[in-house]
Amino acid sequence: MSIKKKLNRLKSHLTHEVSEKSVVTNQSHPAIADIPFSDVWEKAGVTPYYFEGSYCLIREVKFPLDQKHGRYSFSQFAEAVAAWNNQPINHPLSALDHKPEDFFFFDTETTGLGGGAGNSIFILGHASLNENQIILKQHILPHPGAEVPFYKSFLEHVDYTTMATYNGKSFDWPQVKTQHTLIREHLPKLPSFGHFDLYHASRRMWKHKLDRLKLSIVEKEVLGIERKDDLPGFLAPMIYFDFVERKDPEGMLGILKHNEIDILSLISLYTHLSFQILQLDKEQSSQEIYEVGRWFSHLGESSAARQAFSQLSAGNDDGALKAKHALAFEYKKQKRWQEALQLWEKVVDEGTDEIRLIACIELAKIYEHREKNYPRAIFFTKEAEIIMQKQESHSTNKSQMSHDEAAKRLERLHRKLEA
Repeated sequence: MSIKKKLNRLKSHLTHEVSEKSVVTNQSHPAIADIPFSDVWEKAGVTPYYFEGSYCLIREVKFPLDQKHGRYSFSQFAEAVAAWNNQPINHPLSALDHKPEDFFFFDTETTGLGGGAGNSIFILGHASLNENQIILKQHILPHPGAEVPFYKSFLEHVDYTTMATYNGKSFDWPQVKTQHTLIREHLPKLPSFGHFDLYHASRRMWKHKLDRLKLSIVEKEVLGIERKDDLPGFLAPMIYFDFVERKDPEGMLGILKHNEIDILSLISLYTHLSFQILQLDKEQSSQEIYEVGRWFSHLGESSAARQAFSQLSAGNDDGALKAKHALAFEYKKQKRWQEALQLWEKVVDEGTDEIRLIACIELAKIYEHREKNYPRAIFFTKEAEIIMQKQESHSTNKSQMSHDEAAKRLERLHRKLEA
């Protein structure tokens, strides 16, 4: 069945039919008078977009760059992008070779949290920096059957160079792809683009202090954003279904405001994550610096990782010992054996049993295979055995090395020592 026939069958959902003779392509300033509650929509800055005898609605809001959203003004987002371009570091959030205008912050509202064709998107929201201001647009599906103008209005005016979402790789964009597949013959192709998923970045940075990583929680606990009179997100599907039936936009305006805050928070969150990773945040905690170092280590950026761990390694508290331990691993990667030895010996002297055990094993390896210092290798292997016995007596987690492995290592070391 053609899409036009499907639309004709679904016209009963509208309280007012859009005439086939009305404007069938988008106009720069289309009339809104024929749309239910047109005065309310117009007051909210919403205009219609007509295409193929149907329409969707578009809301546009502009924000000056000096406006703050939580801890950051929007102008600091541009500073974050400039900072990435001044530090060519390999990182998933790097804006190297990008301009602030390239970024596209994207979020949706859907009729459910599941995937597949049964779950429909009814708001497509996005924001970008343009002409020294943030322009936020929201495309609204007025009723089932208006998907073609809904997606066309979204696709034809969006620059996809770099997309930033919150869990968008797993949810938002797969939903767009699914819906696009159903009506792709009427729409432009989905282009390829980069994707910054800020959910995974937030999880890596703050899972140590946040039990849940919902955007609203990160907003409050990390970005200092307090939502006032905000509509709970779980009510959005019910409000949308009520809107489809009654056409009254009162509830939908609340959802649009909720979606607006989500999108603006993505800008502040990207800014904050960038300032954290590039260590431009003067209020950054020791644990956050440590997580940045671990992230760089995971990415193979050993120099950046060493810089982060070195900041924390002075002192004897748990944080400093963890940093020394991590820094020793970075030196090991670089085959800087003496520097690794010095750090791990400090960890053995001062650390907890869990971290001391790993340090003892690493020291035994280096002394055996690199330094050929078999007495020191035997000493640290025996130290590891003592710690393992203590762990077993307290029923703690499985040790890093078994007793059989320790026994074999000692036997091998004694043979080497005798030789």
